[in-house]
Amino acid sequence: MAFKKLLASLGAGGASVDTVLSEENVVPGGVVQGEVRIEGGKVDQRIESITVGLRAKVEAEVDDQEVTETVTFLKQQVGSGAFEVKAGAVHVVPFGLEIPWETPVNSIGGQSLRGVNIGLYTNLEIARAVDPGDLDPINVHPLPAQQAILDAFDQLGFRFKSADLERGRIRGTRQDLPFYQEIEFYPPEQYRGLKQVELTFISDQREMDVVLEMDKKPGLFGEGSDSYKSFTVGHHDYRSTDWAAYLNQWLADVGGRRNWF
Repeated sequence: MAFKKLLASLGAGGASVDTVLSEENVVPGGVVQGEVRIEGGKVDQRIESITVGLRAKVEAEVDDQEVTETVTFLKQQVGSGAFEVKAGAVHVVPFGLEIPWETPVNSIGGQSLRGVNIGLYTNLEIARAVDPGDLDPINVHPLPAQQAILDAFDQLGFRFKSADLERGRIRGTRQDLPFYQEIEFYPPEQYRGLKQVELTFISDQREMDVVLEMDKKPGLFGEGSDSYKSFTVGHHDYRSTDWAAYLNQWLADVGGRRNWF
C-alpha cells in the first residue's frame, strides 16, 4: 500500500480527471455548463480543491522576438471544498462558468477562426501528489452586435486573412484583459491601394469598443492617424446603423485623401 501511495504522489495510479461540457458553444458574457468527473486511482486520495477556468495562446514580444504564451484569464473554484475520493470511485462536481465579455471569438459562421486558441482547463489540487489536469476546447461565437460588424465587412467584399491574440493594451478602450484580439481582412478590388484592415472588439455587459486600423505598418500609422478609428456600439441598439455604409464611408474618406481609390 505504501508503494502505491508513492506512485500516486508521482502521478502514477492516482486520480484522473475528465471535464464534460453540456454545450461547447457560447458567446461572450454567456455561461458554460459542465461537470468535473474525478475517477479514483489505486489508493484513496484527498482532493483539496477543483479549479476551472479559461486559457488562451497569446503572442507577445520578448527581447524583440515574437513568442507564444499561455495566458490564464479566468479562474473559478468549484465544488464545496476538500473531499476524499476513494480508490476506483467516481466523484462528479457540476459547475457553471461565466465567460468574460472580452473573451475573443474563435468561431464565425460555424467555422473555427484560425489562430485563436481558447480552452477550458480543469485542475485538481491533491494532497502530496501531482495535480492531474484537463483541457477542453470551447467555441466562442460573436455577439449579435459583433456579427453585424462582421457581416458589414462581408457585404463590402472583404475576405478573412488571419486572426490572433496579442499581449498588450489598446489605449482609450474599456479593455480589462492583458491581451486583445485582431481579425485581419483582405480588401476587395474597389479599395485599391488598401492592403488590409484590422478589427478588434472589446466588450463589456452594455456595449463594445470597435477598433479599426487600415494597412498597419510599423511606424506608419498610429492612434492619431486617420487610418485608425474607434467607436462604440451598444449591444441593444446596433440595428439602428447601416454598418456597411458606415464602414464604406470611412474607407472612402481616408482612401480619397490618400489617393488610394
